[in-house]
Amino acid sequence: MLYGLLGVCSFSLTLPATKAVLTALTPMTAGLGRALVAAILAAAVLLLKRVPFPTWKETKQLILVAAGVVAGFPFFSAWAMNRVPASHGAVIIALLPLATAGAAAFFAGERPARLYWISSGVACLAILGYAVGSGFGTLQWADLALLAAVISAAIGYAVGGQLSRTMGGWQVISWSLVFSFPFLVIPIAGPLIEQLRQATWTAWAGFGYVSVVSQFLGFFAWYHGLAIGGVARVGQTQYLQPFLTILASWLLLSESITLGAVLAAAIVVASVAKGRTASVKQTAR
Repeated sequence: MLYGLLGVCSFSLTLPATKAVLTALTPMTAGLGRALVAAILAAAVLLLKRVPFPTWKETKQLILVAAGVVAGFPFFSAWAMNRVPASHGAVIIALLPLATAGAAAFFAGERPARLYWISSGVACLAILGYAVGSGFGTLQWADLALLAAVISAAIGYAVGGQLSRTMGGWQVISWSLVFSFPFLVIPIAGPLIEQLRQATWTAWAGFGYVSVVSQFLGFFAWYHGLAIGGVARVGQTQYLQPFLTILASWLLLSESITLGAVLAAAIVVASVAKGRTASVKQTAR
């Protein structure tokens, strides 16, 4: 749970940092350009550690992870952040724990007990209630993009968490980035370099964060936590992410924070504390 919490804290600054990046970069270069920088770091680590090439079975899973957390989530979330506040995105991203649990049930063969789903449902209702009470109830195209980001990340988390049990979390994200590099370097590298030349220091700082922490180092702790604690149980720590993101948006972007957010956070934390005690059965898949 502590490894999962460390990963969540790392990911909580992603949306505010992306907002800063979008002052200079387009959503395409902001979302996918960070993978190029992270891939270079990943290749260096793999070469330094002299890690053997993955098997064909592992490669197929790594491609699925790359599609979810290297391409899907970064692109869709960046596209949405160009249209709505980071605090708005945080509310929709709060659905990620339930999506991760569903993906874990399908890909990893995990079967959480009823207590887990009850606590997850309570936390989800608290988040949705906060969304409606904050005026986020109107569905926008950005909301659909954020839902696509949620689905992408959930698949990447579930498959990556399962694969981390045999490969190690740092290898999973490193190989996923390396496999993505050839498909991204030609269409993204040129525009990325050109746009970064005109960027302010805040855009550079945001891009550095999403490239090094959000896309690379944060996954070290996150996938390790999923591997040793289970995708469904450790995935519940994600319920804290929207409120950490809202706090970061207030501190870094001067976006508003309300009493409703504090009350919803209290309900979510209590639900997570209760749900983490639920048993999770592992079945063959």
